Amino acid sequence: MKLYYKPGACSMASHITLIEIGIPHTLELTDTVTGLTETGQYYRDINPNGYVPALELAPGQVLTENPAILEYLAELAPARALIPSTMLDKARLREALAFLASELHKAFSPFFQHTELTASERASAELKLAKRLDTLEQRLAGNGPYLLGTTLSVADFYGFVILNWTQFIQFSLQPWPAVHKFWQLLGTHPSVLLAMQKEGLTGG
Repeated sequence: MKLYYKPGACSMASHITLIEIGIPHTLELTDTVTGLTETGQYYRDINPNGYVPALELAPGQVLTENPAILEYLAELAPARALIPSTMLDKARLREALAFLASELHKAFSPFFQHTELTASERASAELKLAKRLDTLEQRLAGNGPYLLGTTLSVADFYGFVILNWTQFIQFSLQPWPAVHKFWQLLGTHPSVLLAMQKEGLTGG
């Protein structure tokens, strides 16, 4: 398998999962601005959407979109129990992944547009982000420490990666204690630490 990734981007959730389940894989650094990979491939030939992640399962067979990739990888290693076994709990996982992808992830978009936000634009973006964090806080405070309760899942890896973006935009998670605790907890997980090291986000 080959994962097309960008350091610290949402593709890191798939990277963490690949490490966690122990499946051999390679990484190909992708510049979504120039549209080229580190080997000179035109990335839109691999993923027409132009964003990461993309997981090449075999030559010519590529899977895109974080929720789909994360579920696929979790299903490959049932012994790791990163995906629930019951129908309802699987639906809860998809519920969490959908919220992360469509609400929390998108709330960070204004901060990564390659143009500096005005004070009013930043205030507006922070307000929208805070509302999404309010929802996540409620979920974790009443059901934590993980997104599905007491069981670690691929949704937690995705959640950590998104929350870690607050470090790049100087946005504190302290007002959301359960969210902050979750971010800290996942930040000590061995697979998370190794993925961050491999992507050049930490020393080592």
